[in-house]
Amino acid sequence: MSRLRLGLGLGFGFGFLVLAPIVLSFLYQNSLDLYDYYSNNNFLYAFVLLLLLIISMRFCGVFSSLLHYMLPRKRAVEGVVVDDDSSDNAGSSIKKHRLGCLVASSATETTASSNGKSGNSSIVGNNRGSYHSGSSSSSSVPPPTMALGDGNPQDIDEDLHSRQLAVYGRETMRRLFASNILISGMQGLGAEIAKNLILAGVNNFIFSENDVGKNRALASIQKLQELNNAVIISTLTTKLTKEQLSGFQAVVFTDINFEKAIEFNDYCRSHQPPISFIKAEVRGLFGSVFCDFGPEFTVFDVDGEEPHTGIIASISNDNPALISCVDDERLEFQDGDFVVFSEVHGMTELNDGKPRKIKYARPYSFTLEEDTTNFGAYEKGGIVTQVKQPKVLNFKPLREALNDPGDFLLSDFSKFDRPPLLHLAFQALDKFISELGRFPVAGSEEDARKLISIAININEKLGDGRLEDINPKLLGQFAFGARAVLNPMAAMFGGIVGQEVVKACSGKFHPLFQVFGSKLQKKLEDAIVFMVGSGALGCEFLKNVALMGVSCGKQGKLTITDDDVIEKSNLSRQFLFRDWNIGQAKSTVAASVAASINPSLHIEALQNRVGPETENVFDDTFWENLSVVINALDNVNARLYVDQRCLYFQKPLLESGTLGAKCNTQMVIPHLTENYGASRDPPEKQAPMCTVHSFPHNIDHCLTWARSEFEGLLEKTPAEVNAYLSNPGEYASATRNAGDAQARDNLERVLECLDKERCETFQDCITWARLKFEDYFANRVKQLIYTFPEDAATSTGAPFWSAPKRFPHPLPFSAADPGHLHFVMAASILRAETFGIPIPDWVRNPKKFAEAVDKVMVPEFQPKKGVKIVTDEKATSLSSASVDDAAVIDDLIRKIEQCRNSLLPGFRMKPIQFEKDDDTNYHMDMIAGLANMRARNYSIPEVDKLKAKFIAGRIIPAIATSTAMATGLVCLELYKVLDGGHKLEDYRNTFANLALPLFSMAEPVPPKVIKHRDMNWTVWDRWIVKDNPTLRELLQWLKDKGLNAYSISCGSCLLYNSMFPRHRERMDKKVVDLAREVAKVELPPYRRHLDVVVACEDDEDNDIDIPQISIYFR
Repeated sequence: MSRLRLGLGLGFGFGFLVLAPIVLSFLYQNSLDLYDYYSNNNFLYAFVLLLLLIISMRFCGVFSSLLHYMLPRKRAVEGVVVDDDSSDNAGSSIKKHRLGCLVASSATETTASSNGKSGNSSIVGNNRGSYHSGSSSSSSVPPPTMALGDGNPQDIDEDLHSRQLAVYGRETMRRLFASNILISGMQGLGAEIAKNLILAGVNNFIFSENDVGKNRALASIQKLQELNNAVIISTLTTKLTKEQLSGFQAVVFTDINFEKAIEFNDYCRSHQPPISFIKAEVRGLFGSVFCDFGPEFTVFDVDGEEPHTGIIASISNDNPALISCVDDERLEFQDGDFVVFSEVHGMTELNDGKPRKIKYARPYSFTLEEDTTNFGAYEKGGIVTQVKQPKVLNFKPLREALNDPGDFLLSDFSKFDRPPLLHLAFQALDKFISELGRFPVAGSEEDARKLISIAININEKLGDGRLEDINPKLLGQFAFGARAVLNPMAAMFGGIVGQEVVKACSGKFHPLFQVFGSKLQKKLEDAIVFMVGSGALGCEFLKNVALMGVSCGKQGKLTITDDDVIEKSNLSRQFLFRDWNIGQAKSTVAASVAASINPSLHIEALQNRVGPETENVFDDTFWENLSVVINALDNVNARLYVDQRCLYFQKPLLESGTLGAKCNTQMVIPHLTENYGASRDPPEKQAPMCTVHSFPHNIDHCLTWARSEFEGLLEKTPAEVNAYLSNPGEYASATRNAGDAQARDNLERVLECLDKERCETFQDCITWARLKFEDYFANRVKQLIYTFPEDAATSTGAPFWSAPKRFPHPLPFSAADPGHLHFVMAASILRAETFGIPIPDWVRNPKKFAEAVDKVMVPEFQPKKGVKIVTDEKATSLSSASVDDAAVIDDLIRKIEQCRNSLLPGFRMKPIQFEKDDDTNYHMDMIAGLANMRARNYSIPEVDKLKAKFIAGRIIPAIATSTAMATGLVCLELYKVLDGGHKLEDYRNTFANLALPLFSMAEPVPPKVIKHRDMNWTVWDRWIVKDNPTLRELLQWLKDKGLNAYSISCGSCLLYNSMFPRHRERMDKKVVDLAREVAKVELPPYRRHLDVVVACEDDEDNDIDIPQISIYFR
C-alpha cells in the first residue's frame, strides 16, 4: 500500500507560515511506498506524473471556464486597460468608487514558466482618484491616507452582505470597501483568493475557456466585475515594479521567486504606512503562506467574538475584590481579560467606565486587580462586560524569516516534524528553478535528486538550526508534484489567504503570525455522487468537483438537489449566482454553471428536499448506486436524516460546516468511522418562558419576545381567523372537542381580531398600533410592578427583584420620539396589510403621521388585583386551564358567529410570514421597535435594526473564505474516498478558525464495536434476511446466532412480544404481512424490504444491541 502524504506549511509567529501537515494518502496496487515503487517503474511513473501534469495544466484551462457561465455580460467594465512597453508616461483615469482592487499576473517577475515565455499583466482598481502607469521609475498609485483604508463611511447593502456583516460588523466592512488590494499571479491559487475577496467586497477574478492563451488579467476583467458590482477593476499590463505597490493596503503574490519577494517585502516594510505583504504558493499537495504586516501591526479585535458579559450578584470590599455573578450562565472570562462595570448600585465607584483587569477567573466569579476596601458597599444590580484590547504584532521580514522562521503553527500533531522540512523544501525548489529556469520534471529521478541535493546544502548552512533528518522520500514526492496545481489545494489556501487579506485591511482577527495515476482519475470520472444543497458550500463543491473531473466519465453522474430559490443575500457568498438569477431555483442555476465550467460533467439538478417525504424520489435503488454523498446543508435535522440514509445504505458521507470564520469537516466512512449523529452538540439553552414574557434581562430576550409577538399578531391570528371563516362549523366542533386552554386562547384571539380590533380604514390601523404600544410598554409594566412592587420579597424573604431580574418602568408615549413613532408606523402598515387596506402615501411623512397618531384616544389604565403573572421558570405555557373552559368556549363561538355575520362575503385576512431579508417590508422595523421599546422598559441597551435582524432572524454568520477552505479540505478527502481501500489513520477531520488562526486535524473516531460470541458489529452493520420469512423463521434465524428475541417492532407498533400469549398465534404469518395488518405499513412498489427493530437477550439473559434487520420480501 503506497501513500502520498500531503504537507501544508504555515509558519507561525515571525516567519514563514506552515499550515501543518495535512495527510492525504492514496492506495495503489501494492504495499510499497510511492517513491520506492515507481523508482523501479520509471516509464510507468513518468506516464503517471505526465498525466498529473496534463491534469494540472488542464486545471488552469478548465478553471478558466469558471467564468464562461457569466453570460450574458450585462455590465460594462469601469476602468481602463494600459499596455505600455515604452518609457514614456501614459495616463489613464479610473472612475472614483467606493472600493478598489488590483489583480496582477506577471510571469517575468515570478518563477520561470515551462515554455520560457514572459508576460506582464495586472488588474487595478482605485477609489481615490486616478491611476497613472508609465515608466517603472515613476509609476505609482496615490498612497492611501491610512494603512487600514478607513476612508469616508460607505453605504453598505445590508440585504446583500447581511451574513458577512454578522461576522465583520459595519466598521470592518467599511474598511474593506475603502481598501486597495493587489494580487499577483493568476494561476489557480490567485483565482481562488481573488474570488473570495471580491465576494467580501475587496476584489475578485476568474477566466473562461475561450480566453486560454490571452493575458489572464485581461481575459478575466469583464467576468470579475459580475461577481460584485461594488468593485472597480482595471488592468495594468506594464511590468510590475515595487514603486507601484505604494497605493495598496495589502499585496499578495502567489507565483514569485524568493529574490523578488524579498525585494518587494523590504519595500512594503519601509513604506509609510507599511503595506501588508503576503506570499503564498501551492505545489502539488504542499503549500505555504508567509505574512508580513509590518514592524507594528495593530489587531483591534483578535477573535471577532462578541464581548462576554455577566450579571453581578455580589461584590466584596476586599483587595483583590471578589465579584460573583448569577449562576444561570457560566462566565467566559479568562485571566488577564479587561472588563468594565455598569448599573452597579452601592459600589458606584466601579461605574466609571475604566477597564479593569481580571486576576483569577472562575466559572461564576472572578477576582479583580482592584482594592475595593474603601468603596461603597455593594447593594444590588450590575453588569460586567469584557473590553476587547488592541494587540500589537511585530512581524519579521521575509529575508530574516527564511533563516529563522520561528515557531510553527501545527495542525496535525502526528506530523510535528513536517513544517520545518517543508520550509526547507520550498527554498530548495526556488533555488532549483533559479538555476535551471524550470520546475522539476514530473517523475524525473534526476530532478528529484537535484532538489534533494540543494535542500541538503541549504540545511548544512543553517548551523545550529539545521534539521537532523531531511526525509529524502518526502522531498522526492515534493519534487514530483511541484508543477501541479490541484483545485482542492487552491480552494483551501485561497480561503486562508483571502482571510489574511481581510485582516490586513481591517485589523479584524489575528493574522497568521508568521498527484495521481490514471486509475484514480478514472475512479473520479466514473463516480456517482449525490450532493445535498447548492448554497454557499454547494457552489464551492460544484466548482471543485467540476475542476477535479469528478463524474465526467461515461459511467459517472452527479445529482444535486436543493428546494430553495436564490435570494439577494446569497450573492455575497454563493458565487455561481448573479443578480439576474434571483428567484430561480438554486440547484438548476448551479448545475448549469458547473456544466459550463466543465462541459464533460454529467449533472442532474433536482428541487426536492431530502427527507422521508421524498423517499419515492431518492429510493433504495438511488442510494444503493451511489459512490459518495457530499452534504452542503445548513441545518442539523437535514444532516441527521442524510446521515441515517448513508448509515443504512453504507455510503461514505463527507460533512462540513461553517460559522463565521470557523469551519469544520467530518469524514463519515462505512465501518471505519463513527457516523455524524453519533455525537451531537448539547441543545442551545432556552430562556424560560416567564423570563422572556415578564423578566427579560438582555436584548436577546427582548428580540425573542418581539418575534413571537410579531408572528402571533400578523401570522398566526390571521391564519386562525381564515381557518374559522373557511369552515365555521368544523372549526367550532374541533375547538369544542379540544376544550382546553389553548383552544380557548385561539378563540379569544379570533374574536378580538374580528370584533373590537377589526380594522376598516387606515386610521383604524393607526389606532390599533397606538393602543398596542400602550398595552405592551405601559399597561403591562404598570400591572407587573403593581403585582410585584420594587420592594417585593419572595416566599423565602429574599428581594423579588434581585439579579438577574431587572425592575421595569412604564414607557410614556411621545410622538416626538422617533422610536415610538416608527414603531407605530410599522405596526399600522403591517396591520393594514393583513386586512387588505390601502396604505396612503402620507404615512411616511413624520409630521402628518404624528398628527394622525395624536387623534387616537387612549383609555386610562388601572392595575387590577389578583392578576396572576407566571414566575415559575419551568412553566411551558402562560395559559392555565379552568373548570369552566367548555362554557367559555361555547360563549366565544357564539360571539364569533355574530361577528361573522357582519363581515363582507368572502372576507379573508392576509397572514404575513416573517421575511428578514427585505428591508422595505417593515417586518424588521416592527420587530426592532418591539424589542427596543421593551429594552427601554427594563433599562437594557438597545440595538440597531441590523443587529436585531441577526438575532431575531437567526442569521448564521458566513463568509466566503471559511467556506472555500472547508470545501477544499473535503475535496482532498474525496480523493481518498473514491480511491478506496484506505485505513482509518489515512483520513482527517478538521476544525479551523481563520480568525485566530487555528488549524486542528485529527483522525476520525472509530465506531463502537459490539461483540457476541464470535461475531462483532457496529452501527454500520445491517442484518439482511431474505426470502420473505415468517415470524417463526425470523426468530429461529436469530436463535441460530445465540440470540433470543423477546420483542419485534415496526415503527411504533409491536409485531411480537414474548410476554403476550396471543402473539404466538402470529408465528406462521409472514413478517411483512404482520407489518401491513398490525402496523398499517404501506409498502410502495419501489420498496423491496421492510425494516424491523428486534430486542434480544443472550443465553445468560443479558440484553444485546443488535443491528437493524431488513426483511426482503421482493
